[in-house]
Amino acid sequence: MLWELFLTFFKIGFMSFGGGYAMIPVIGHEVEAHGWLVDEQFTNSVALAGMAPGPIATNTATLIGYETAGVIGATVSTIGIILPSLLIIILIASFFYQMDQNKQVLSIFYGLKPVVTGLIIYAAIHFGFEGQAESLFTWKNVSIAVMAAGVFVAVLKYKLYPLTAILLSGLVGIALFS
Repeated sequence: MLWELFLTFFKIGFMSFGGGYAMIPVIGHEVEAHGWLVDEQFTNSVALAGMAPGPIATNTATLIGYETAGVIGATVSTIGIILPSLLIIILIASFFYQMDQNKQVLSIFYGLKPVVTGLIIYAAIHFGFEGQAESLFTWKNVSIAVMAAGVFVAVLKYKLYPLTAILLSGLVGIALFS
């Protein structure tokens, strides 16, 4: 079990680009394939990981490891997901000055931007409307979409501090959905 956790999160850490939010669908697929958590547990783990300090992918891996195999599972999962980044950063840093202005390398990164953006949008839609077989146009879903748009505008245009947005959204969620 521990070796399986390590290898899975090592693979995720090695093959993922675009930060933690882009990794969430990949982590979700692996969790489902291994049967480690049910959907609700995974969604709750991602929500908690997003609110905790630190990278969401690392926090999610830690929580999944903990739920699966306790403290040792959390440790193994965390090492598995951060080790590839550490190794890659060491490797890239050693060649950074040679690659800095390489047009092919810059082109690769520009090509990855739409993929990362698509994965983040997928994750947002998947978690925002998960488990709802009924129509997407319910009052609850419309409320969630309006809240998301409001947070987007408040953070982007009015430079609202993200933690403030999280706290306010939580309060609105209590008021609307309790």
